[in-house]
Amino acid sequence: MNGKRLALALFVGLLLVGLVAFVARPKRPLADASPVAGDRFSQEGMLAEAKRFLDEPAFRRAELERSLVNHANTYSKDRLQHYALAKEGWDLLPAWNPRSLVATDVVDEAALRASKPLWDGTTPTTMEAWIALGEQVFFRYPMRADVVSSYALEHPNEATAHGIRKMPDGTYLGLVRFLDVDGEMRPGFTCALCHANAEEGKVIAGEARRSFDFGALRLAQAAATRGKIDPELARRMRHWGPGRADVTEDDDEDPVAIPDLFALKHQAYLTQAGTIRHQGLSALAIRQETQLITSNHQKIRPPRVLAVALALYVYSLDPRQDPPSEHPGRALFTAHCSRCHSSSVRGGELVAAVNVGTDSALAMGKARGTGYVRTPALLRVKRGAPFLHHGAVKSVADLLSPERLAPGYHGAATGDGPVPGHVFGTDLSPADRAALVSYVETM
Repeated sequence: MNGKRLALALFVGLLLVGLVAFVARPKRPLADASPVAGDRFSQEGMLAEAKRFLDEPAFRRAELERSLVNHANTYSKDRLQHYALAKEGWDLLPAWNPRSLVATDVVDEAALRASKPLWDGTTPTTMEAWIALGEQVFFRYPMRADVVSSYALEHPNEATAHGIRKMPDGTYLGLVRFLDVDGEMRPGFTCALCHANAEEGKVIAGEARRSFDFGALRLAQAAATRGKIDPELARRMRHWGPGRADVTEDDDEDPVAIPDLFALKHQAYLTQAGTIRHQGLSALAIRQETQLITSNHQKIRPPRVLAVALALYVYSLDPRQDPPSEHPGRALFTAHCSRCHSSSVRGGELVAAVNVGTDSALAMGKARGTGYVRTPALLRVKRGAPFLHHGAVKSVADLLSPERLAPGYHGAATGDGPVPGHVFGTDLSPADRAALVSYVETM
């Protein structure tokens, strides 16, 4: 066979191999790339998108693919492999509508079994009804059964010392007892454990529980029950401290500060590493739906109505206030901060991790890494410490201080030593830094 005929035969063979592979590949719904008309974040736009999200698997798949910034990290690969595939993957999991009651010191299994499921099966038709249902999901839908939740309810004094909040009516904020998929009553936690706080008996939904020390409570539970815990994981947990946890799905050591959930509708990316491009309601609903799936060890999925309701409830958590127009720090903020903190909530686009210069474990990690960090919104800043994505800086004054960059620095929330990166503003004069700190703390 001459060279040309050999080349032709090889070409035909490869073509046939490719055709066979194409035909044999798992079928996927065709991604509907048609855009959502109008303002996606208007009330009308969100209600219209909610209907498409519930009715169109191909739309959900397309929105997933558009929203993931880095398709190669673990978070993205898991979802691309399992989500919105219609006849396979997570779509085949049973939709779980649990019976769940906010936990108290009294264990009343009879009342729990007599209670109604969280959702009555009716799809809301107004924004008010969607938000009301989402509030129930936020405070009552179990992320999973959990030994820490069980230990906290059995040792309330120790739990309180580690940030568990007992309300004046005797309920534990973020803890529930529920009937699991096997019909057994179990304790567990909800979104509110990490993302709701309390002050003077009043719940502040959306505010990070910065006093909650999950690592310390887990270690106390293991010690009290002589439970097994991986020595390396135990070492990490001892270093988390209040308001931080490593929630990523990899072996990298990358604990993050528990974030506020305020004004998410106005933020361009979700998670500190900007893992999710927040182009509309569907991006957040998928985030909520898949988080409940993975937290429950892929045994169940929530009814999609509840994922939408939770997203719309979180959107309603918006405590924005405008800083004073006449303030000596306003011009400094415009000159030194507004290039990144440019949005209506003073958040912004992704910034390359190498340019920010902070700890890069999360941004470069295998689990959620994108190579970037999200510009966080500046809301309720005076209550927002510790700062930076890993919660290393105790105050805005410390963030702007050049002292935290020095080898002998002792003021970090994560221990002794310098806190590198985010040098923006550290070269200002002491008077200008003080004015800028004062202005930012009014946000």
